[in-house]
Amino acid sequence: MENNNGHDGSRDLVYLAGGAALVVLGLGLIASHPAVRKSLQTALAAVLPDMQTRLGQMSSISAVVPDIQRYLKLRAM
Repeated sequence: MENNNGHDGSRDLVYLAGGAALVVLGLGLIASHPAVRKSLQTALAAVLPDMQTRLGQMSSISAVVPDIQRYLKLRAM
């Protein structure tokens, strides 16, 4: 017997979120290998030639992260 009390939608959402999390985790594990990362970079450089400038901009964004962490630590005090 099935008990459909309207919870099928929330269950499907949980399954979807769990599946997406597993995909992200798997891609992270695969991309963490140096040989795979290097081959991905060369393949993407052929497809997206201006990717290096975009990554350079992202590195300047990551320089802001310690300031944000410091702000949140001060705010929590």
